[in-house]
Amino acid sequence: MDNLAGRIASNYALIEERVAAAGGRGRTRIVAVTKTHPAEVVRAALSAGLRDFGENYAGELIAKAEELRGEDLRWHMIGHLQSRAIKGLAPHVAVWHSVSRAKEMDLLAGLEVRAQLLVQVDYSGAEGRNGVPPAEVAALVDHGRALGLNVAGLMVVTPQIDPPARAEIFAATRELGEVLGLREFSMGMTDDFEWAVREGSTMVRIGRAIFGDRPAAEPAGAR
Repeated sequence: MDNLAGRIASNYALIEERVAAAGGRGRTRIVAVTKTHPAEVVRAALSAGLRDFGENYAGELIAKAEELRGEDLRWHMIGHLQSRAIKGLAPHVAVWHSVSRAKEMDLLAGLEVRAQLLVQVDYSGAEGRNGVPPAEVAALVDHGRALGLNVAGLMVVTPQIDPPARAEIFAATRELGEVLGLREFSMGMTDDFEWAVREGSTMVRIGRAIFGDRPAAEPAGAR
């Protein structure tokens, strides 16, 4: 555990330095993506100073949250939301990163637990990708506000394009959010987080650069 915690602490410190150099000191939170990693890795990360942890799958988040009950941490649900999982997740989640449907907001509004909510924006137009087109974001934000939800900001997963082109998407997301009076922007992962920070990201989702490669292939959103 000590060696693991030391390695994580070293990697985390490097990420903090890079975030600060990109202009995010005091603004950009690092969300450590622990998908496929066991609870002892989360404990090691806690000892290294991390407090925000992101998971893609409902079952995995719930299992880790129950095993780590009482620890000083915040869980972020960053993966595609399934309506049937929302009730079970709600007691554990501090930030929902990937809300993309009015139905999800309706379900969240029916729960006593209140957390920050981010609307996921999709610029690809590809069939099956999670998120809403930019032109539909305002209506979804308004729907959440009308329900009394804490709609705090926007989240984006860019297509697999060169980082300079991703930076344009990050900037467009921030500009869209600011027009809507939003202040949280979940933008950037291991391969592009510095570009995202320069464009105003307040949360970067980092997995591989902190914990190393995962043993299994992973979907977009947790790199």
